[in-house]
Parts: sequence; structure tokens; C-alpha cells
Amino acid sequence: MPEAVNTAKRITPSDARETEIENCPNDDPSILEYRFPIWVPGTRTAAFIDYTFLRPEANARDIAVICAEAKEYGFHSVCVSSGWVRLTREKLSGSPVKVSAVVGFPLGAVATRSKAFEAAAALEDGASEISMVISIGKLIDGEHEAVERDIGAVVQAVQGGALIKVILETASLTDGQKAEGCRIAEAAGADFVQTSTGFGRGGATVADIRLMRAAVSPMMGIKASGGIRNLASAQALLSAGAQRIGSSSGVEIVNRLESSTDA
Repeated sequence: MPEAVNTAKRITPSDARETEIENCPNDDPSILEYRFPIWVPGTRTAAFIDYTFLRPEANARDIAVICAEAKEYGFHSVCVSSGWVRLTREKLSGSPVKVSAVVGFPLGAVATRSKAFEAAAALEDGASEISMVISIGKLIDGEHEAVERDIGAVVQAVQGGALIKVILETASLTDGQKAEGCRIAEAAGADFVQTSTGFGRGGATVADIRLMRAAVSPMMGIKASGGIRNLASAQALLSAGAQRIGSSSGVEIVNRLESSTDA
């Protein structure tokens, strides 16, 4: 039997609101309407970054390096393939950096029961946040009930032990499909909607972040991912409404911020 792991408690709206009030750098009440923190100038950009390493050639040494960097720079989480969750948890032990895992990645075309099993295994191994890829083709075909069942199965599989982010792969969708995908994800009980896998035809855009933010309630988080390689892109997406950035260039983004501050 796999070793039991203490998993993160599900973040409730009231928990998130208390954290936002404590960390809010100004008195703008609109910021406090949201379940998850909103970036504003003056807040730490690193705390909004999921430091991502999803290359197929990833090995144990790579995982050790990115975990060390995540602890050094204070990223929100390290995001890895589900097979690397346990090692990532071990390397991040004793730090506040969370473990994120991907499920049904990168195509989203696997059986729903496979996604649910993978999510449950990632939770057991130590993941506290999970990014699942939506059934892209079914969304395009208008099979909305099937898409909702697919997401709902993953939500149920973790039983509140991890936040669920739903990757839409926005570059493959029309604006109408993006908005519908967001609404379906919220109805199914997910916590975030996310733009891209980074393996598709395109990545995060400011226009898509604004569209996604408008499509869901303040209780849903918005994550920008795919092609975010510099500070300007990251902050533009955060300013547009993203509450999390997924990037394999987290170190470069934060170093650029520090150098510009020192200049």
C-alpha cells in the first residue's frame, strides 16, 4: 500500500478572504471580493507563480533543482507530472511551497476514470493542487454534460483534499467555447480555470484572461499558463485578472523583477 500522506486542507472562501485581508497592500474593496488573492503592484510576484517542469525527459536531478529554486525564490508551488509528485513532496518538505500535479496531460483525451484515478493518486502522494486538462474535443462538439461529468469526477476523486484547476487549451477554442468551458468548470465544482498546457498551439493572452474572468464568479480563480517567459508578460496577465501564473521561467521572471527594482 502507498504511504499515507497528510494533504492540504481545501481552501474555503472564508479562509481565502482572511488571507487576502491580511496581505492586501491597499484598501481597494474590489480586491477583497475574490476568493483567491489578486495581484497588485507592490505584492510579491513570486508568490503567484506555479513553477512548472513538465518536460518528458524530466529526471530526479531536475526535480531536486527546481524544488531548491522554488524554496529559494518563494514560488507558490512546483508543478510536475503525477509520477514525480512524491519526490517533489519530499524535496519541498519543511517549506511553504506547495506541490501541484497535472492530470490527463497534455491532451485531455483519456478516459474520465483514468483522470479520476490519476488525481486520487497524486493527492495520496502529496499534491495539494491539481491541473486537469478538459476534454477538449467534447467541448468543441458541444457535449457539455459529458465535459461537466469529466471535471466532476476529478473533483469527487480528491474529496476536497486538493484545489482543482481546469485547463481549457484556449488556443484550440472559440471565445464562446472558452466562456462555456469556464462556466462548466465552475458548475462542476472546480476551483480554477486555466488557459493552456504549454504543449498546444498557443499560450496565455491578456484577452483570454479578461474573457475567463468575466465568465466566472469571484469564487473561481484564473490561472494563466503557456508561453509566459518574462516579467512583462507575467505582470500584464496578472493585471488582466490572472491570480496564478504557470511558467517554467519563474526564476528568470523574478530575477528580472529584482534587477529592475535595484536599477
